[in-house]
Amino acid sequence: MRVREKNDAACTWTPLEDQVPVEVFKAEVQAWARRIGVEPREVHIRPMKRKWASCSSKGRLTFSTELLQQPAAFRREVIVHELVHLKVPNHGPLFRSLVRAYLAAP
Repeated sequence: MRVREKNDAACTWTPLEDQVPVEVFKAEVQAWARRIGVEPREVHIRPMKRKWASCSSKGRLTFSTELLQQPAAFRREVIVHELVHLKVPNHGPLFRSLVRAYLAAP
């Protein structure tokens, strides 16, 4: 997911209790993967300068460490976006429809 802008809020200090632990985040990713019916080969979390996440053609998902400090709803959007790429490798109409459908489901 490429759309990303750096702003002052992203560069401010976040109290530790406001951050999601890596294990919890990875559990979120796995829960969504089961729901969507995909199986990522690897899930990595590392600093990224220009994007929130990426998905390789080999099934590797990489998420920005900064995502751990974002609200749950935004994390969910990024996670679903990347996982749907395991089904549809582009941003066409089918991809957008699937992302909307998964995010709208209860």
